[in-house]
Amino acid sequence: MELRQLRYFVAIVDHGSLSKAAVVLHIAQPALTQQLRQLEDELGVQLLHRSAQGVLSTDAGKVFYEHAQAILKQVADARSAVTQCSERPSGVVTLGLPHSISGALALPLLTAARAQYPEITLQLTEEITGNLSEQLKSGRINLAVLFDDGQLGGFASTALVEEELRFICASPAQEDGADGDSEQSLTLAEAVQHTLILPSPLQGVRPRIDSVAHQAGLSLQHVIEINSIAILKSAILAHLGATILPAAPVLDELKRGSMRSRRIEQPTISRTVVLCASRNIPLTNAAEAIRKLVQHVSQQLCAEQLWPGARMLP
Repeated sequence: MELRQLRYFVAIVDHGSLSKAAVVLHIAQPALTQQLRQLEDELGVQLLHRSAQGVLSTDAGKVFYEHAQAILKQVADARSAVTQCSERPSGVVTLGLPHSISGALALPLLTAARAQYPEITLQLTEEITGNLSEQLKSGRINLAVLFDDGQLGGFASTALVEEELRFICASPAQEDGADGDSEQSLTLAEAVQHTLILPSPLQGVRPRIDSVAHQAGLSLQHVIEINSIAILKSAILAHLGATILPAAPVLDELKRGSMRSRRIEQPTISRTVVLCASRNIPLTNAAEAIRKLVQHVSQQLCAEQLWPGARMLP
């Protein structure tokens, strides 16, 4: 198996046809077809379904595609690591952000990276935390912002901030345009009596909420499970239920007054936001620079109170 075969296969899948991939790769289509056939013969499986409309990955092809992407990224990172200058880091760095964090961190980080490291191409990917963990393990991304749920032992982790979770609901019609940050608090027992719109178990804030509720002897009775922040917000605005989330993902709605948030007490709920890297795959100079930058930007946002509900950790 050769690296060029991996590049050819990824290009074919990305472009959906052999002919388009051949043009992009500057290789004759018969030669590309031969390389694909040799790869399938070596693996002993069919990777692609071919038709007049193009190609589709088989189940085996989908699995191989993920591994091929990870291998090619690690090769590119290895090449970059031995050629780039530590004083002027350059190259591509991929950082994974959970949906509920990107609203607070993504834009300030992109702005800071562009100003301080113009030769680094920072790629941000937004996913649910389970997907980010798998991508980090496989080497498809360099860094990921995750939540400390006690299951991060396989990663090199650095604590960033402690983030408060709040009870968030739609504002009554007569309150539209009012300040959505309510000083009125409620207990966790009162919060779980509502219909709650939350991520599915093991995703996002849900494990933390379930854990704190269980320790308090409470259970979530009425839950609508939605893993998309955008859909979750639409459901709240449609008065289908409330949620327990950090304030950052709904900051615009809180400012407009279409939503309001209340502090949860007895007990309070918070989560530790951490920056993770693989223990097995070394960081390039560029990735190490971005790792430090994420820490700095997070601290700056907290100091300037631009990350609602977050406080700095040592």
